[in-house]
Amino acid sequence: MNMPSLKRETRYGMPAADQIMFNRHYVLGYSYYFRQAKWALEIIDPRNPEVERKDHFRPDYRIPEMFRADLVDYKNSGYDRGHLVASANKTETDLQNSETFLLSNMSPQRKQFNRDIWRELETKVRELNEKSTILETYVICGPIFYFDQAVESIGTEDDNDVSIPIPHAYFKSILTEDNKGRLHMWSFIMANEESDEPLDTFQVSTTLVEKLAGIKLWERLVGKKIDKEKSKVRKLW
Repeated sequence: MNMPSLKRETRYGMPAADQIMFNRHYVLGYSYYFRQAKWALEIIDPRNPEVERKDHFRPDYRIPEMFRADLVDYKNSGYDRGHLVASANKTETDLQNSETFLLSNMSPQRKQFNRDIWRELETKVRELNEKSTILETYVICGPIFYFDQAVESIGTEDDNDVSIPIPHAYFKSILTEDNKGRLHMWSFIMANEESDEPLDTFQVSTTLVEKLAGIKLWERLVGKKIDKEKSKVRKLW
């Protein structure tokens, strides 16, 4: 059943999750099993005067303690607290930027991945949103686990702490509405590792993302045209 949109980010759909976090400027679906977000959904804001990056990393106390990530889980792990909703996407106010530093919005990413190829993709999405023909840009991203491969983790699993599985890869799916009312999709899957490959190497169909991430994307959009768009690998540049 389609539920009414509680937030403008959910206009075209919102996947299921153990706990839905309705933040002020994005929506997030949290997985108790993976101790991290299953997906994070946002609308890219127009370029605004930039506020200073807050770096206010902190636990999200809305999540039950037994499933909640804490700062100690990442300490000395060798992994970055990788943003799903990028800090640079939310720069209009201090509060808006600070909200992206909740640990519910973090996932353990290799340093070279987080600071290079993942950041490059985030930048390209902002550039897409700045085109004069684009009215609105929706983005959903999250981790992917391959269960035919070993899954490592950070943190410790005992009575007072949690173990956070390290994703093998990440997906990002982009949906734009242009000034003629047309909808277009682009999707990516990127291994959680350093890469100097061009970004278009990682483009895949939205249908493949759904299969590997185990979620339904943009499910309020239906029909043969949408099915065709989801199965297409559309070049972003």
